[in-house]
Amino acid sequence: MWGGNRPGAGRPATGSDPSRTFRLSDEFMAALDAWAAHQTDAPSRAEAIRRLVEIALRSEMPSKPIARPGRRARAQELARDAIGKMVDPTASPEGRDQRRRRLTKGPTEFRAARVDQPKAKGK
Repeated sequence: MWGGNRPGAGRPATGSDPSRTFRLSDEFMAALDAWAAHQTDAPSRAEAIRRLVEIALRSEMPSKPIARPGRRARAQELARDAIGKMVDPTASPEGRDQRRRRLTKGPTEFRAARVDQPKAKGK
């Protein structure tokens, strides 16, 4: 009779932290294995997951809320209609376009604080 409950039997402990279990798709596992293979020390799957989670936790990118489909298009439509009401219909087409641009870009003082617009190069 071997195995059983005798001391020293079985696989040695790899750490003192509790084990966690979760499901991952085959595609995710393939991507994880590919990432690990590109590392210089070829970490195990568990170590690769730990490293990737640590990288994500250290990143300073704000998480984006998951938007419902169509909300952005609806917001753009509402903004276009609101701006259309603010533009002088008697102005020339160039004047209307200039006014529309000023309204969408916002005041010069606030442009640097806008997070929804890319930063201008050279400024």
